[in-house]
Amino acid sequence: MEKQKKISRQQVYTLLVQIGRKDGDGLPEGASGAALMIYASGIDEAEAVRETVAILKQADTAPLDVTGYGTLNERLDEGHEIHEDERELMQRALDENAVIVAQMTPFFGDAPETLH
Repeated sequence: MEKQKKISRQQVYTLLVQIGRKDGDGLPEGASGAALMIYASGIDEAEAVRETVAILKQADTAPLDVTGYGTLNERLDEGHEIHEDERELMQRALDENAVIVAQMTPFFGDAPETLH
């Protein structure tokens, strides 16, 4: 008898996280914060957000706001163009049950309006 592979309920969610400044956060000098594009695995988006915020806090950052953009299929349904390198990072997040920071964009000057 063949062993059946356990079907994972994990999915990968695309999250945009805005962080503020905190000692030891590793942001460039003069930055007022940053936006992080993250791929995070979870049973649902709420779990992916909780795991992401917990990991970012452990990494000495100050998460302020999280916007969820859904799973790969949800993004495709919305008409998002998703490049192969982005798909590879999403697959890695799923395979490793991980939180992957795909992009970091520091803010200089005033933080975006959504943070006020």
